[in-house]
Amino acid sequence: MKKKKFLKILIGIFSVVAILIIGSVVYLKLFLPNIEVKDLKVEITSERLERGEYLANHVMVCVDCHSKRDWTKYSGPIVPGTEGMGGEIFDQKMGLPGNYLATNITPYVLASWSDGEIYRAITAGVGKRNNTIFPVMPCGLYGALDDEDIYGVIAYLRSMIPVKNDVALSKSDFPVNLLINTMAKEGQPTKRPPVQDSLNYGKYITTAAACLVCHTPTTDKGELIMGKAFSGGREFPMEGGFTSLSTNITFDKKTGIGEMDQEMFIDMFKSYDLTSYEPVMVKKGDPNTVMPWTMYAKMDTVDLAAIYNYLKSLPPIENTIMQ
Repeated sequence: MKKKKFLKILIGIFSVVAILIIGSVVYLKLFLPNIEVKDLKVEITSERLERGEYLANHVMVCVDCHSKRDWTKYSGPIVPGTEGMGGEIFDQKMGLPGNYLATNITPYVLASWSDGEIYRAITAGVGKRNNTIFPVMPCGLYGALDDEDIYGVIAYLRSMIPVKNDVALSKSDFPVNLLINTMAKEGQPTKRPPVQDSLNYGKYITTAAACLVCHTPTTDKGELIMGKAFSGGREFPMEGGFTSLSTNITFDKKTGIGEMDQEMFIDMFKSYDLTSYEPVMVKKGDPNTVMPWTMYAKMDTVDLAAIYNYLKSLPPIENTIMQ
């Protein structure tokens, strides 16, 4: 009798656990993400188009990840005619828990999206199918930007030349395929500080450029080690076997940019302007970088100076990067 009673209790426990597990999976897959689409209609003005083009190409560099890059050249400049077509792959080779493809962000695809759906994708990481976008796209940072800047990007995306290119769906490995829907977070927009407030404006532009994401080392699970923010060392495996390491951009004098003055910092970016710079040819496996220098080169000098001032205000971190 005791044995039967024990078995009944054991079966009951397993049943409860099974129900909880099944219920959790159903909730994660069917009820998340629960971020509503904003009722939004972005008026396309010349000011928004100009601002959006600037942000998408030279600060947030949306066009960087959502185009084809020519890795036979240093820094992988954009292949002309592929702007916004998507298809770039971010996968397990880069330490990510799945196979993620940059979507087509030209009107070829976005014509069927509402402005509210585009806004939600950029700021919260939720696509048209109510699918969660893995945060290889730094939506958490974009969600902190001024709505007016996001509207500018939306206006610009609407104006791009449609490029016919159908991109396969991204897929996450287990267990991220179950947990991914918990990663979508509703944006918390802030007002863009005035340019005269160089420190806070610098923090804003640094956020928009997502410098934190590439220049912060990660754990084995791909999580940013915030105690070493901006100190570099994040690995970017590249085709041919070479692994690019991000640099330390804190103002540590030995291992960072502490010996660099503002003019040197700005000139470093401007030296890659394609109006005067001819990208160096790079053989497969030779040193290269994922840093889109040729895109950042056209960032406004005021913005570059503000980034410099903000980075200088942060604690210097000693972190030797052996490239």
